[in-house]
Amino acid sequence: MTEAPFFALVDLFGTLAFAISGGLLAVQRRMDGFGVLVLAFVTAVFGGIVRDLVIGAVPPEAFRNWHDLGIATAGALLCFFGARWLDRFAYPVQLFDAAGLGLFAVGGTQKALQFGIDPVMAGTLGVVTGIGGGMLRDVLAQRQPIVLSGPVYALAAIAAIVLVLLAHVFGVQITTIALPAIALCFVLRVLAIYRDWRLPPAPEGPVTRE
Repeated sequence: MTEAPFFALVDLFGTLAFAISGGLLAVQRRMDGFGVLVLAFVTAVFGGIVRDLVIGAVPPEAFRNWHDLGIATAGALLCFFGARWLDRFAYPVQLFDAAGLGLFAVGGTQKALQFGIDPVMAGTLGVVTGIGGGMLRDVLAQRQPIVLSGPVYALAAIAAIVLVLLAHVFGVQITTIALPAIALCFVLRVLAIYRDWRLPPAPEGPVTRE
């Protein structure tokens, strides 16, 4: 499969995974149907919108056609009517979020590289693409974003992005390394969830006034 169709599928599955993570959190927060749709949609597209605005891909991909809205709507409906089935998974919101994180981190980095962005900054945009939707989801659901204090999150995306950037630097076709990179991010994130791997917190000290 050539690069364009491959990464179109990466974007499709990433959008669906993030939409389900947002929709499930909305159901857990007892939002109504519109709230479930809104949280599913913003989780699915926000990171990509930020990336596209930064690299000058305007209008952002999410608004060029109805596809992302359709995928987010499907994810929202699945959560609204099938939450009990999805809840059979342990940590369902975080598991689908982990899948979206890997898919969008890799896909976001690749798109930034396509636009001629410096590799280090392309990787930074890959991180933003991966974590952006989840951060906005958590803020709208009135909880602290898990990227700021939960089990290892952004580092899992960075590990995947490093593989993509190495492939780019050494002239390896990114499609050959994309799936292993996505899998690496997903596995690291899932292990962090189940084993509670965390970065060291800020040291305790005297409380200073703002």
